[in-house]
Amino acid sequence: MALKPGDTAPDFSLYDSAKNKVTLSDLKGHNVLLLFFPVAFTSTCTKELCSVRDNISAYDSTDAKVFGISVDALYSLAKFREEQHLNFPLLSDFNKSASRAYGSIYEDWNYDMKGVSKRSAFVIDGKGIIRYAEVLENAGQIPDFQAIRDTLSELHPK
Repeated sequence: MALKPGDTAPDFSLYDSAKNKVTLSDLKGHNVLLLFFPVAFTSTCTKELCSVRDNISAYDSTDAKVFGISVDALYSLAKFREEQHLNFPLLSDFNKSASRAYGSIYEDWNYDMKGVSKRSAFVIDGKGIIRYAEVLENAGQIPDFQAIRDTLSELHPK
């Protein structure tokens, strides 16, 4: 069953590329943007995450904590984050638990890869409720960042 606005966001604990544990429920009181992406170093993933990097002030101004999530290992994510100068944490869902909880996983993907995160975006409010959910079946597409920013602006009016 797909998650939708109004649903309680599934809690998770994942490690970021600096080896810090991040638990979603610890972020209550803040808006959160989760961006699941298939694989580090690929062209569409790089384009997507660099777009967020270049517009981070739009997310900061809405009190949004931004996280990229993939099934890549911590070490790959650390290198990707460093090379792309990303200014938000990347979380490793190596065991695929968060991707599955959010309905954001390709069980079978390109080149016979199994269990790769689908490109997805979720905005979660300070109470842990999903306010925006977008799960893309086509990994070549990018989330609707204008709709994401609009949702965050509604949650944090200036």
